[in-house]
Amino acid sequence: MFSSSLDLLILGAGWTSGFLVPLCLRRGLSFATTTRTGTNDTIKFLFDQNSDDLTPFKVLPDAKTVLISFPITASGGSERLVRLYKTTRADENLNPAFIQLGATSIWGEQGSRRQRKSDSGPPVVKPAENRWYDRHSSYNADERANAEDELLGLSPGTPTTVLNLAGLYGGDRSMKKWVGRVAPTKEVLKNKGSIHMIHGIDVAQAIIAVHNNSSKASGQRWLLTDGRVYDWWDLASAWGSGPLDGSDISEECGPQAGWVQELMRETGVRALPRSNDALGRALDSREFWETFDITPLKGRMEE
Repeated sequence: MFSSSLDLLILGAGWTSGFLVPLCLRRGLSFATTTRTGTNDTIKFLFDQNSDDLTPFKVLPDAKTVLISFPITASGGSERLVRLYKTTRADENLNPAFIQLGATSIWGEQGSRRQRKSDSGPPVVKPAENRWYDRHSSYNADERANAEDELLGLSPGTPTTVLNLAGLYGGDRSMKKWVGRVAPTKEVLKNKGSIHMIHGIDVAQAIIAVHNNSSKASGQRWLLTDGRVYDWWDLASAWGSGPLDGSDISEECGPQAGWVQELMRETGVRALPRSNDALGRALDSREFWETFDITPLKGRMEE
């Protein structure tokens, strides 16, 4: 099926592959993709985190880099995937790099709320504790993060990298469509602080950068955003909940902009976006872009 090693094997051709595949084509990189069903010119592959069955891996081609786009949560699952893939290679000298996609939610207390007593009145609900986090900051060790640590522990013998991604947008994922769901009431909107995002094309170029520079990436966990800290009040004020009649232009875009005006007056906020002191969690992803000498192609969320 494949006469030589490919540049990239994408395990799990989901949303990210919609950006990664076209970029591979533009840059002349060879690749193959897998799905659970094997449809649309993909290879059928299903990973059982608790099974040592070699059969599913035998159909996979040799590749210089293997991208794992689905989460692994079982203890031993990351080691098992790497071992079974390498065991079934035609070229015994092949030592592919592995990239695991993760999430930035492991840093901080995203979505949590701290309460304090006001001088007069009920407790005031505030966004999560204000703090800057970068890739070296301590993080919450859930099952997924533990599996990522397990993968990183295979380095340097096997080059492994984890890319923890902020909120994904681009293509059919437009944040404008989410404002009404995220902030359906003024009270909910009041408690919204920061949000971090990254466009699919920048996820794709980050993956290729790691593929091209595996020595820089080996054994490393990276935090990826587009370099901005967005303010939910700012987004809700600009976008509202979207045109109510389904058209692109509408005089009525929902009540969120009005709620923001009221909240600004009530809390003494003079302009948007609010300062990081008011937003809570802030993520610093500069080290990735500086290390690999690239910049986000979509440096500001406008979709």
